[in-house]
Amino acid sequence: ADIGFTSSTVPRMIVGISTQSRVISYGACLTQMSLFILFACTDNILLTVMAYDRFVAICHPLHYAVIMNPRRCKLLLLLSVFASLVDSQVHNLTILQFTCFKEVQVASFFCDPPQILDLSCSGSLIKNIVTYVVGILFGFFPMSGIIFSYYKIVSALLKTPLSGGRYKAFSTCGSHLSVVCLFYGTGIGTYLGSIASYSPRKGMVASLMYTVV
Repeated sequence: ADIGFTSSTVPRMIVGISTQSRVISYGACLTQMSLFILFACTDNILLTVMAYDRFVAICHPLHYAVIMNPRRCKLLLLLSVFASLVDSQVHNLTILQFTCFKEVQVASFFCDPPQILDLSCSGSLIKNIVTYVVGILFGFFPMSGIIFSYYKIVSALLKTPLSGGRYKAFSTCGSHLSVVCLFYGTGIGTYLGSIASYSPRKGMVASLMYTVV
């Protein structure tokens, strides 16, 4: 998911820098946006699944092998990919409904979905519905799942008398937490920043963090 996520934007950006050309065709823009959403959502959902995996490993260690059996892991992976595919196609179909655009310039180094939606001069109701529904399904719910999982993990660790066990658990969760903070922190800063204080330059820096770094 990470390789696909980065590969959907970085190669095109490098070509643009090397050729000094910022032009992208409409079809290529939609393709890039679809791949970007597909891998971003897969990444997003998998981070939630990983939080659940750590919750089960730390809070229910004796039942871990039964709960997180290979069949369930495959099912969670397939659901992640399927939900992400649906999300990418919903965005694609929404933009294909637009027949009028205010501008042809995207204020980003790739075809960022919110930026593309903002270019439309019609269909504000559909645009708002898609934005809010997708935000709740693929932003609020996954983030709530991660927060709940770590709340349970911290509660369980505070009851653990041995400091060695706590250190091992925290070291296990450390890498996941750092990725979650980087991914969600910059993503939320980019997409939930108020329109009044939004700066294209700052937006691109934040986008660079969660798409490349």
